Amino acid sequence: MTFEELNLNKPLLNALNDLEYIHPTPIQQKTFSVIMSGKDLVATAQTGTGKTFAYLLPLLRQLKYSEQKHPRILIVVPTRELVIQITEEIKKLTTYMQVRYQGVYGGTNINTQKQLVYNGIDILIATPGRLVDLVLTGILRLKDIQKIVIDEVDQLFSLGFRQQLNSFLETIPPKRQNLLFSATITKEVQELIDTYFNSPQKIEIEPHGTPLEKILQIIYPAPNFNTKVNLLEHLLKTDTELTKVLVFINNKIQADFLCDTLSLKFPEQIDVIHSRKSQNKRIQAIRNFKNNTCRILIATDIVARGLDITDVSHVINFDTSPTPEEYIHRIGRTGRAKKDGIAITFSSPAEEIYIEAIEKLMNKRLEHMELPADVKISTILTDDEMPVIRDKNVNKNRANKEVAGPAFHEKKEKNKKVNLGGPGRREKLKGKNAKIRTRRHDS
Repeated sequence: MTFEELNLNKPLLNALNDLEYIHPTPIQQKTFSVIMSGKDLVATAQTGTGKTFAYLLPLLRQLKYSEQKHPRILIVVPTRELVIQITEEIKKLTTYMQVRYQGVYGGTNINTQKQLVYNGIDILIATPGRLVDLVLTGILRLKDIQKIVIDEVDQLFSLGFRQQLNSFLETIPPKRQNLLFSATITKEVQELIDTYFNSPQKIEIEPHGTPLEKILQIIYPAPNFNTKVNLLEHLLKTDTELTKVLVFINNKIQADFLCDTLSLKFPEQIDVIHSRKSQNKRIQAIRNFKNNTCRILIATDIVARGLDITDVSHVINFDTSPTPEEYIHRIGRTGRAKKDGIAITFSSPAEEIYIEAIEKLMNKRLEHMELPADVKISTILTDDEMPVIRDKNVNKNRANKEVAGPAFHEKKEKNKKVNLGGPGRREKLKGKNAKIRTRRHDS
């Protein structure tokens, strides 16, 4: 099937021709008629399958010109990078159309975004936190929302946005079309669907957990963090095919440290991106990686979903993902657009349990390699890797304290008070007051 066989208008077809897109992906084919019909939709597909165009094409096809100020289509995503990415995709598709669209996210001046929203928009792309902030200002109103798209909803929940999602889903008009796109459907996601969706049609392009066949997956053992650094340095030096490398790491502090360490050996070839970086630095890091100015980009999972970058030669999991589903999403950054890719994972003994879970989910044995002989095994451990030292005398000390008995001590003889039967304080006061009254009476 070609895009011309879909019910697309001339402006969209012209834009697709400019992009040299001819054939829709399976998810774009299967979701198009459902979205055009106005039914609620729940679509699951692995990353890199064209989910963004799958909902943008039918939504733009149905969107009619209007001068009203408040948005009619709302797209909610977990990260700033995804907001920027979707905004760029809309820009590509609306070259021959008049569509007002705007992306809003935290970490930037809200007053600027308030003005952009006030000027009037048709499509709003937003992160949940900034969306709620703008609604509370009174500038943004959601009363005219006709269609809502929740993209990467599994990550929205993992980042703690459930309350914000519930808040605006309850405030927007109940008569609307709900569209949900995700790589995974968790129990929380299913609860959201059951609560707010109206008999949605479900489309699954590939059974969840199936391996990405075009990606070669390799496991290297590495006992600790510093050995992993040595291994990464070795691979970058010796393998000339590592031309565009995306490195995933779990910790922001370690991401910065890894970047600083490798920059000494590979100057001006490495950049890092995570949630503590400013928005400008994050955008610049992605731009440099896309245009090949930067060879190696180190990233945490929180920003991984916004990285839609072609021609990534290798994905390296510096840390094994504790979540098998997130592992699949990570490695899906390579092998995109029908190209082959390579995913390399460094696994410490403590992470072997994660490898087992990944292999179980994918029903596939990954290729386990031996650590190259040239890689030095470090004996230096990070603070997190240091063994916990326990005091052997703890129980002994506790036993000695128990022998001592309860915390009660007899008072010394001289400090003991003995009641000798004399008048108490009340009796003394009573007698004193009686004398005063007597004297007053006598006078």
